[in-house]
Amino acid sequence: QVQLVESGGDLVQPGGSLRLSCVASGSTFRSMGWYRQAPGKQRELVATISSRGLTKYSDFVKGRFTISGDIAKNMVELQMESLKPEDTAVYYCNGESIWFKEFWGQGTQVTVSS
Repeated sequence: QVQLVESGGDLVQPGGSLRLSCVASGSTFRSMGWYRQAPGKQRELVATISSRGLTKYSDFVKGRFTISGDIAKNMVELQMESLKPEDTAVYYCNGESIWFKEFWGQGTQVTVSS
């Protein structure tokens, strides 16, 4: 059984920082990443990292968020800086297995509000 477990979501003030973590089990991944879904909106890509360490970011987080991880150990983190109210969303950990199948975590809530 494949599981991805996120942690680190919280309530933070605008301009603050948070670090999300995800640990997966039950599969071998070729890439892992983070997506988010705000109320009433579609799920969107935040950032991904491949087993070779190649990273990809959506434009709205470039310069503020940093993805890191050890794909061989099924671990990925997202360091978020300079958080804005529009970053409020449920953040989901995603893993793409070496057989190109996608798996998702349950999500962790990030709320940016004063």
